[in-house]
Amino acid sequence: MPLEDGQPARRRGQRVNSEVSSTPRLGGMQDSALQGTPAPDGSRTEVMTEAWEPGPVPSDKDVTLTGVPQRAGQHEEALMAELSELVQKVVKSSSWWERHGVDISILSCSFLLLPAGFLCLRSDQAIPFLVGVLTLGVVHHTLTVKGSHLASHNALTESKSWGKVWAIFFIELCSAFTAEQGTYNHVKIHHGYTNIIGLGDSSTWKLPFLNRYVYMFLAPLAVPIITPLVALDLLRNVEWKTALRTLCCMFLGLYCHYWLLLHVSGFQSPWSALLCMLLTRSLLAHPYIHVNIFQHIGLPMFAADRKPKRIHLMSLGVLNLPRNALLDWSFGHSLISCHVEHHLFPSLSDNMCLKIKPIVSQYLKQKKLPYNEDTYTSRLRLFLQRYEELMVQAPPITELVGIQ
Repeated sequence: MPLEDGQPARRRGQRVNSEVSSTPRLGGMQDSALQGTPAPDGSRTEVMTEAWEPGPVPSDKDVTLTGVPQRAGQHEEALMAELSELVQKVVKSSSWWERHGVDISILSCSFLLLPAGFLCLRSDQAIPFLVGVLTLGVVHHTLTVKGSHLASHNALTESKSWGKVWAIFFIELCSAFTAEQGTYNHVKIHHGYTNIIGLGDSSTWKLPFLNRYVYMFLAPLAVPIITPLVALDLLRNVEWKTALRTLCCMFLGLYCHYWLLLHVSGFQSPWSALLCMLLTRSLLAHPYIHVNIFQHIGLPMFAADRKPKRIHLMSLGVLNLPRNALLDWSFGHSLISCHVEHHLFPSLSDNMCLKIKPIVSQYLKQKKLPYNEDTYTSRLRLFLQRYEELMVQAPPITELVGIQ
């Protein structure tokens, strides 16, 4: 999906293919995946405007684009306000069950499956044992990816106090990461500066010293090990009380998993239990990393002082993947088929992102704005073919001529 430097971005939302036809070309990215599964990846709405506000990062001004009159910016703001009003009507008419209940139920069901998963691992037969591994792997990713992502956006509850509690539980206890740094990097930086070079351009996902096959197929297996190590390094940036709390939560979460494998699942040695922990915690690590790079890297990227208004920034720089039962359950709609909706309205839950999807897609296409969609296999093929350009070389800055 890269854009060629100087090539004007196309305004019409089309299906993205391996040639990246919906927008001009580019390349670029970040380390949230390896910087912590909880990089709870996203950000949200004015229907919850507070989530739209970027963090205290330099160069955050929308400078008037060359050749584009001031009224063009006002027109874009009017488009965003109009779309927000349409979405807000849907949110206000939705029940608590639609806004929060559906996703809370999915997380609750995952907790209820934990005993069955640990007990299946007691079996000496291959099929029940594999069922246990699959169950614990899916449950782990549902809690650490979906749970952490929703908690980072305070999308599980209307209460900010309870939102903080859930963030600590899902991000620190379940995911072995730091809630403050994870939330800041994801919500304030990635969402506040989506596809802005040097800020929210997903560059932390890049490991340019790895070749394409190692990065795409082997490196994800190390995510469960890299995540807590990165978290420990980030603790240097927080207060000692916060660091102590995070250390306690991380240790408790990891030790509980280890203890249950020994005393409930019946593993005979520490090494076998640790190997099982690694296996279950990396079960969906490949799609986790792939999804995080597929949906932003290769799309248009901008300089901090030359970025378009929010509605153009998100419609140009975000892509939706098709619905997938396993990934919808484990990662949530906002990370798979409703990622555009999530970036426009980050404080909405997964279920609400799915509910507003027809409104958002119809509105963007009606206004001749990009609405990027592509398949998982198409994006995988694209990244394997153009790995050097997208993941190693520095991305060119997209020309904004024609974006009005």
